[in-house]
Amino acid sequence: MRAVSISTLGAMLVVGIALVPRSSNAAPADVPPEVIASREVVQKFSATLKEALQQAVQSGGPVNGIAVCHDKAGQIATDLGQQLGMLVGRTGLKIRNPANAPDNWELAVLKQFEARKAQGEPLDKLEFFDVIDDDQGKKTFRYMKAIPTAAQCLNCHGESISPEVDAKLKALYPNDQARGFKEGDLRGAFTLAKPVP
Repeated sequence: MRAVSISTLGAMLVVGIALVPRSSNAAPADVPPEVIASREVVQKFSATLKEALQQAVQSGGPVNGIAVCHDKAGQIATDLGQQLGMLVGRTGLKIRNPANAPDNWELAVLKQFEARKAQGEPLDKLEFFDVIDDDQGKKTFRYMKAIPTAAQCLNCHGESISPEVDAKLKALYPNDQARGFKEGDLRGAFTLAKPVP
């Protein structure tokens, strides 16, 4: 869940730069500091969310894990974003929470990730960044990092979901699209946005 909708930045437009992979194969010395910082933010968000999910599932099974995504993921993203002065969230092509729907820029990057995956790039290496103009002409640094579908994700996002989990998901997310994934699929992406000073 996104803490703050990326759409609060307004409709984002790519500034005449094609969506091509940036820094995926760059040597560490060639990676811009904004990308290094973004990777650290994604790592922290991912680790915090994963830990909360694992604790919930261990104490009450996959249904308990749903509560973490529903009730805590957005707060984790909000807290992290406020600490760092950026928007932090998750999105995907098949969303569960409508608040996580991709904006046009994110949608283009997600489609690019699918194409790059089809060409054989490993999902855990897929990232993209750019500086774009928002609808007010302000420069904004945008970053996305792919989220691969892991085995544990299949309890709630897989092709075969238990009736208990299914009932809870339908109650919380009546328009849920985030199902039918297989291990190794592109589940979605972490997404960051920060105004450029």
